[in-house]
Amino acid sequence: MSKRKPYTRELPTDWWMKQLFYTKYMIREGSSVFITIYSLILAWGVLRLSQGEVAFNAWMTSLQSPVAIIVHLIALGLALYHTVTWFSLAPKAVDLWIKGKRLDDKVIVSGHYAALAAATVFCLLVIML
Repeated sequence: MSKRKPYTRELPTDWWMKQLFYTKYMIREGSSVFITIYSLILAWGVLRLSQGEVAFNAWMTSLQSPVAIIVHLIALGLALYHTVTWFSLAPKAVDLWIKGKRLDDKVIVSGHYAALAAATVFCLLVIML
């Protein structure tokens, strides 16, 4: 064993705030915390639904509090941010070639947005009918 200390690079806790690229990355990755909380809220609603109408109505009433509305708005905003950033990364993950030519990045991104719009319309139609 060597008596020398191994080199350890010091990294300040705010390293990710010094460059915009890293800040956006950390916000996108940190959004998973709020999405997890939101998923747990929905799972709690399914549990309350299984317990009967009174329990489910109490859960629905709790969602009308200002804190719950703020949590939902934060989760929505972060989910939309995550969606936009993920769609912009899609051309790097999807390498499509058609007739020997690489598909343009704009086509891939717009295809994702079109699929999102179609899925949203479909879900709204199912809910409304």
